[in-house]
Amino acid sequence: MLQDCLQQTNWDLFHHQELDTHTGTVLDYIQFCIGNVTVDKTIRVFPNQKPWMTSQVRSLLRARDAAFRSGDRAVYSAARADLKRGVKAAKADHRMRMEAHISSNNPREVWRGIQDITNFRGCDVSTAAPDATRAEELNCFFARHETVQHHPTTPDPPPTPTGPNTPPLTVQEHDVRRVLLAVNPKKAAGPDGVPGKVLRACAHQLAPTFTNIFNFSLAQAAIPSCLKSATIIPVPKTSPTTSLNDYRPVALTPVIMKCFERLILQHIRDHLPTDLDTHQFAYRKNRSTEDAVAVALHSALNHLEQQQSYVRMLFVDYSSAFNTIIPDRLCNKLLTLGLPPLTCNWINNFLTNRTQTVRLGPHHSSTRTLNIGAPQGCVLSPLLYCLYTYDCSPAHNNNCIIKFADDTTVVGLIPRGEESAYREEVLKLTTWSSENNLTLNTNKTREIIVNFRKHGADPAPLLINGEHVERVHTFKFLGIIISADLSWTANTTAIIKKAQQRLHFLRVLRKNKIKTNLLLTFYQSYIQSLLTYCITVWFGSCTAADKKRLQRVVETAEKIIGCPLPTLTDIYSARCLTRAQNILKDSSHPGSDLFNLMPSGRRYRGIRSKTNRLKNSFFPKAITILNSRMHR
Repeated sequence: MLQDCLQQTNWDLFHHQELDTHTGTVLDYIQFCIGNVTVDKTIRVFPNQKPWMTSQVRSLLRARDAAFRSGDRAVYSAARADLKRGVKAAKADHRMRMEAHISSNNPREVWRGIQDITNFRGCDVSTAAPDATRAEELNCFFARHETVQHHPTTPDPPPTPTGPNTPPLTVQEHDVRRVLLAVNPKKAAGPDGVPGKVLRACAHQLAPTFTNIFNFSLAQAAIPSCLKSATIIPVPKTSPTTSLNDYRPVALTPVIMKCFERLILQHIRDHLPTDLDTHQFAYRKNRSTEDAVAVALHSALNHLEQQQSYVRMLFVDYSSAFNTIIPDRLCNKLLTLGLPPLTCNWINNFLTNRTQTVRLGPHHSSTRTLNIGAPQGCVLSPLLYCLYTYDCSPAHNNNCIIKFADDTTVVGLIPRGEESAYREEVLKLTTWSSENNLTLNTNKTREIIVNFRKHGADPAPLLINGEHVERVHTFKFLGIIISADLSWTANTTAIIKKAQQRLHFLRVLRKNKIKTNLLLTFYQSYIQSLLTYCITVWFGSCTAADKKRLQRVVETAEKIIGCPLPTLTDIYSARCLTRAQNILKDSSHPGSDLFNLMPSGRRYRGIRSKTNRLKNSFFPKAITILNSRMHR
């Protein structure tokens, strides 16, 4: 009925010269139609309700209770037997439904059933009892950067000249329809109240009017105010929360605005050079945390081949990096990169005059207007941050800056104790951060020194803004634990501990007589994925004892599932080969220069190494495996 209602609507009646009025009227009308032709149903679900519970089982429960109250032993025995048979049948039906979901490739329903059976919910991060005062305090805290006046020490660079008659970007109706059909119906609605399932179900009916709104917005380089509003949901970072800084602000924005952003995202990417900021590994095709760690470690290991050398790795922490982006400075950088002026003005409008409220349980805070930062939860925000920091690059060849979104790592290659280049690099990074309104948090910044010299003085501590940077022996870098001695025992121990905890859930599934293919799916998704995260980076350098400990987890899972599983060594070799082949296809990858064909064209030149540390690392191993498979 809703589709028919929207199909018969004359959308020309809503056209208005004011973009805000036009968009607001269309959204209000859609909500009006939703309220008129749809019915909301309230389903009562208890937290401890079993997934196999059905109305028939509830009826049998009521019949058993009634028989018990009647005092008739024979009737009660019969009712109890009926209940047992009903529960058994309900469990069997539920198991069959889950197995049917596997054959129909419906992973969402599969995992919902698995979680219900095993009670596997991951980390439960709770928060304090919500109240209106707390919501207001959080809103003030999240908007704290708005009150800080930024005075750059150096002026913004002048934009690159562009043609004055650059035509505005336009979107096509079929592209709008495509992004509407791709909307996840499970996503929560934003402040506009239009749910994603309506946009997806009525994509063909709504595509024409939203195409007009989007093109109207692009022509004026302005965004309707109703599409720039956000409801902030505070998500606890830790449990229990002790301060306002323990909450992460996640923005619920209108779903239709996310669709609009996806169209602009592709337009921006089309205008960017492929070799832009090659050491930024986030939100890019053929890049991952695995690549970032591999490149950082290869730089360090290759340098450590030299005598009397050591490496200092600085893991920089920025406070609320996304929330401190200065829109004007970002747009100047985008112009320098060659983006059309109208697109840059549209992005500036996207980031300014944004309204937000904080929702904490049933309580809402007052509304605040922001002109700084990019809301976390928007489609464009990650890319805009990467473009905002693209000019953060090393000034010295002895240093390397690895970036994964706002995680920044400085790898200082120290030859014969000469640290001047490294310390100048850190000073330059500190100055650059200040100029770009990024707050470098020294209290959370850590440093590891990889030093295998037998003689020599202990390196002097590092100071940032007059504060000492804490030196640690181990650090969790993009999900894996790096040690100062470049051993992987600490990382292996942490992985095994988590994997053994998850083996319990595999046993629970086996106890519930789940079929082998479902057990295998659970193992691959929740246990094998844990064992093999960034495996190409660390597995080759593990000790034989650590490899044996890891393989023991796989063997335990084999006994539970009842079928053979691939060994970690086989997975490691396959992943190295796949990763190497993907790097070879991407000339802009920082590691592509390490793969050099020999004059014969039959093999790749190996990387010379004096130590097993370098020999067993990813790039030398990948070349060895690649050469062994080239002519099979």
